[in-house]
Amino acid sequence: MHQPGQDEPRRELSVGEVSKRTGVAVSALHFYESKGLIQSRRNQGNQRRYARDVLRRVSIIKVAQRLGIPLATIHDAFAGLPHSRTATVEDWRKLSARWKTHLDDRITKLTGLRDQLTGCIGCGCLSLTSCPLRNPQDKLSRLGPGPRLLDPSDKPIK
Repeated sequence: MHQPGQDEPRRELSVGEVSKRTGVAVSALHFYESKGLIQSRRNQGNQRRYARDVLRRVSIIKVAQRLGIPLATIHDAFAGLPHSRTATVEDWRKLSARWKTHLDDRITKLTGLRDQLTGCIGCGCLSLTSCPLRNPQDKLSRLGPGPRLLDPSDKPIK
């Protein structure tokens, strides 16, 4: 019987337990594992078992995805973390510092998009010379008149 104050054993978690604790679907956990973001081991019954530190990793993945950080970037950031322990506050500081620049750049681009969007709302064609969103410097005019972006035979604008 467990007595208060005794250390809890480091019990591993099943994929269902990780899913329930993190709110992430089992299929997503399998996907994260296939991408090297988390890892498990197989028990004698060939079932996946996760160390408890996977809960923190999955939480970090969810937060990063909510911020629009691609899984490849998350993977690169996780490469610097040991797989044998929970990410610490210092680990999180390092990760967030790496992502801050990425987020600042996205904020700048989204702010610019927002500020330019009002001029395009009423035009409908998105191929005007002044449309900086879909047709900067009227590059589509070189391809001729009409809905050039909808024609699959058109080559991308360079």
